[in-house]
Amino acid sequence: MKAMPERTRIPGRHFLQIPGPSNVPDEVLRAIDQPTIDHRGPEFAELTLGLLEKIKWVFQTESKVVVYPSSGTGAWEAALSNLVDPGGKVLAYETGHFANLWRGVAERMGLEVNWIESDWRSGIDAGKIEEALSEDKDHEIKAVMAVHGETSNGVNSNILKVREAIDSAGHPALLLVDVVSSLATADYRHDAWGVDVAIAASQKGLMLPPGLGFNAISQKAILVSKECQSNRSYWDWRKILESNETGYYPYTPASNMLFGLDKALDLLQQEGFSNLFSRHNQLAEATRAAVDHWGLENVCTNKDEFAASTTAIYLPEEFNADKLRQGILEKYNLSLGTGLGKFKGRVFRVGHLGDINALTVLGTLAGVEMGLVDFGVPIKKGGVEAAMAKIQA
Repeated sequence: MKAMPERTRIPGRHFLQIPGPSNVPDEVLRAIDQPTIDHRGPEFAELTLGLLEKIKWVFQTESKVVVYPSSGTGAWEAALSNLVDPGGKVLAYETGHFANLWRGVAERMGLEVNWIESDWRSGIDAGKIEEALSEDKDHEIKAVMAVHGETSNGVNSNILKVREAIDSAGHPALLLVDVVSSLATADYRHDAWGVDVAIAASQKGLMLPPGLGFNAISQKAILVSKECQSNRSYWDWRKILESNETGYYPYTPASNMLFGLDKALDLLQQEGFSNLFSRHNQLAEATRAAVDHWGLENVCTNKDEFAASTTAIYLPEEFNADKLRQGILEKYNLSLGTGLGKFKGRVFRVGHLGDINALTVLGTLAGVEMGLVDFGVPIKKGGVEAAMAKIQA
């Protein structure tokens, strides 16, 4: 008799606790799992027209929202290509790894980036935004690029203060905000905060697989886009907005992902903003309570800027965070986020966003604590109990 092959399957639920993609609810998976329909037929037009109205709710806007079959990176490029002429200037703030990636997109598009450096441990200093814009007497800077939620470090910036800084400088620059990880995890108010374009993606707070990118667009931005001299085709808002008026797209859309988006928005609306944000805040606080109890260091240094989506955690210098993550994955079937950019090997990240609850986070923290002990990291045991106390408070 031949020997049975070594078992490779790990029984039980896989804990996907990276800062995105997040877990997808069964109801959303079932919605995606439908027969493909004619994207030129009346059924699809009905879906699109309803969806484009419904999605305004999650951005808290009355403005237009464009949906692309893309990643968030595509939505970054879409915002810039519709608003900034070739060789134009933009202002960007170094909040972390994703602000750096967005800067790279702008530079590869041939734009000049006025870059404000920072330490990756805190959010945007609105005073520096105001200072840079006040020095731009000829108004050469056409847009300010701001990341609301940085999952590389667990930092959320105050976007209203950025808008106030632009206004205080008396500058006409547009405000572009990356809300990829903050949308549907933290309070984001597109209209009330005076944002011109919000950039989002499907795979985080919206509880979908990767594959959809979004631009929520102010009327001011739409007017600017009509005069923009950049060469653009796929990302061009004009054709998309025109086709959307009748419920269609100027290309083949990701129709089954739109089924899922429709269902995900239903679930989010059923929970409501108050419950949605309080749930994310509570689970984030519980995670931070465990980190504090363990005696480890949170990358974010300002408690007013703690992200609801992610906690990034330093390991002592003698330990490699990626080896810790690998050990936890192999032994406990738990995926944690890697350190990005300058944090590579120094930081691991816990994602607490999307379709999760208290037991999800407590199970995650139990796996982390056991992994830390296995790896020999000097901690004070009992972080899970500290998290439980925060949840039950």
